[in-house]
Amino acid sequence: MKTKVFSMKELTGREELDAIKECAAIIKKGGLVAFPTETVYGLGGNALDANVSKKIYAAKGRPSDNPLIVHICDMKGLYEVAEGVTDAAIQLADRFWPGPLTMILKKKSIVPDETTGGLDTVAVRMPSHKDALRLINASGVPIAAPSANSSGRPSPTMAGHVLQDLDGKIDAVIDGGAVDIGLESTIIDLSAAVPVLLRPGYITTEMIKEVVGEIERDPTLDAGVSEGMKPKAPGMMYRHYAPKGDMVIVTGNTDNVIEKINELARGHDPHETAVITTEENRHAYSGCRVVCMGTRQDEQSVARQLYSVLRRMDEYNIKYIYVESFKSDRLGDAIMNRLLKAAGHKVIHVEGRY
Repeated sequence: MKTKVFSMKELTGREELDAIKECAAIIKKGGLVAFPTETVYGLGGNALDANVSKKIYAAKGRPSDNPLIVHICDMKGLYEVAEGVTDAAIQLADRFWPGPLTMILKKKSIVPDETTGGLDTVAVRMPSHKDALRLINASGVPIAAPSANSSGRPSPTMAGHVLQDLDGKIDAVIDGGAVDIGLESTIIDLSAAVPVLLRPGYITTEMIKEVVGEIERDPTLDAGVSEGMKPKAPGMMYRHYAPKGDMVIVTGNTDNVIEKINELARGHDPHETAVITTEENRHAYSGCRVVCMGTRQDEQSVARQLYSVLRRMDEYNIKYIYVESFKSDRLGDAIMNRLLKAAGHKVIHVEGRY
């Protein structure tokens, strides 16, 4: 299979619409199209076709019990796939849709088990990226779309990342340039009596509380998931976003973190070792490759570059990776969540806190 690339920035208005129509036709025929959202690039197919969901899992090399997020373009789509839409869901949709929030609700029978990983719930979101909305609308079906990368690899924030992993495995890619946010959507489970945060993201816990009141935090976010547990949402069960090298997060007082990372880095070949840091501390490290992923004064700059930086670890053939931790508030919670998954929850705590 040859993967066709539609570079939207090189097309005129009419040509853009024709590209969307061609990609929608691929979706309607049961094919797979990667497309940009405001969070990361998604790998899309007809969410109502069990065989298409199987094709998505196969293209990604993704375990079939890991649920897919169903993407819609209007509220009618929510009622099409979800049973018993709650007041909380309507309130959150009014506040945050279109946008980077995924809600888990009881599913309707029209959604096959293959799309939901065998669960009786469905994860739904309405993206805000214009190309995503146009594709869903033109396809005429809700689109199941996990991140458009090989399973476990850092998520794609530009079309080139998609092609690194999936070129020749999918029908087409809509190249809409670099994404805006760079981290996957926040996931909130509304299928139980009390809402539960399953994945932090750009929409923070405090923002959700302002709409629905108190929510719970799934304990696996901080402790990891035990073997044998069934994931309730994408990204919960497995090591995700990971480079090939051994990655460790170091947390504690800034000065102590820097000292510890320098000590650890000195124990390895400098050509095989990297430190991932921010602008504030980039000059505090030496003797290995030092990679900056933005500034702590603008956490969105870090979120936007995180996956690109993790992918560069493989390009540099890095075997040992040491990363500074982030405070778990605001967007730092989402950044730290992705780092913990990428490191397989390998953390060194040095004396003293932030």
